[in-house]
Amino acid sequence: MTPGEPYPIEIDVQELASMRSGNEAFLLVDCREPHEHQLVRIEGSHLIPMRETPSRLDELAAHRDGRIVVHCHHGGRSMRVVQFLREQGFAGAQNLAGGIHAWATEVDRTLPTY
Repeated sequence: MTPGEPYPIEIDVQELASMRSGNEAFLLVDCREPHEHQLVRIEGSHLIPMRETPSRLDELAAHRDGRIVVHCHHGGRSMRVVQFLREQGFAGAQNLAGGIHAWATEVDRTLPTY
């Protein structure tokens, strides 16, 4: 990616796996509800439920100019969060296509699905 070029709004689980194995700098945000996060989570994810995102933007401020990958169960809620974050100036916010379900079925098959 060239400087100044925006990140695509969505990435797939293989790209996320590559980012993690390559030690790329990014924040992984889980926008599901706490009970979902307790069932299964991607290691290292930071839980900020979708409904709390507007009131918790300060927790993301240090990543305003960086890359933030947001996931939910299948990708719907996280896409809405990403769109909101981009409207707030977080140009590096990206949605994880397929959410944690895709992660559990394609990358880390040790995780349960629900």
